[in-house]
Amino acid sequence: MQLNYKTYGEGEVLIILHGLFGMLDNWATLGRRFGQDYKVYIVDQRNHGKSPHDPEMNYKIMAEDLNGFMQEHQIDKATICGHSMGGKTAMQFASDYPEKVERLIVADIAPRAYEHGHTEVFDAFYNLDLSQIKSRSDADRLMTPLLADFGTRQFILKNLARNKEGGYDWRPALDYIRDAYPNIIDQVDAGGDMPTLFIKGGKSSYIEKEEQDSIEDLYTELRFKEMTNAGHWVHAEQPEEFYNLIIDFIETTS
Repeated sequence: MQLNYKTYGEGEVLIILHGLFGMLDNWATLGRRFGQDYKVYIVDQRNHGKSPHDPEMNYKIMAEDLNGFMQEHQIDKATICGHSMGGKTAMQFASDYPEKVERLIVADIAPRAYEHGHTEVFDAFYNLDLSQIKSRSDADRLMTPLLADFGTRQFILKNLARNKEGGYDWRPALDYIRDAYPNIIDQVDAGGDMPTLFIKGGKSSYIEKEEQDSIEDLYTELRFKEMTNAGHWVHAEQPEEFYNLIIDFIETTS
């Protein structure tokens, strides 16, 4: 599968993977900034953004996608950074292809299985009447009763794309993602000897306090950082702090 991507800068390679219902555009600002010092690839994972759609979706497959991407672009080794679902893909990739991982960065996700937590989001996707939307402000107004939280709603609405008729369609392969959702919330293989950074949002419950010890047992060279004033979207809520954590980690493990 040929994944959609954008690239910035030159030098040592940094590959960034978005989370569930995200896309590479969510990382464009940080990607450009990291590109001042590194060769950065921001990638749409399968069934997201402009990457191909396929009914098969699990972390083994998504790790294979990333391996194929690196082969396609003749990347022998890279720092892999993933947020949420992308963090699980990164962990699985580091487990399956450790020789290709210079460093591993996991943003606000643990390797464990999670409870179903996106019912409201799926309902908002499926119940928004796209035929009634003439503008993005229309979409926001119509989705508000379906998804009250402003930040989550704006994140979801980034997935709207203009079609040839002038209306709107959803970019993600919603049916495939819905069917694969049990795989997406399932645990992944994790562990390794590469320098590894886990970043937790202080206001997020995706990594519980008691999980830190079990994560530390998996990685021989682990750093664990908490961003006190950030929730789950650590990179979007506190981009300066996130940027500085990543730069410090790469520079001090070079």
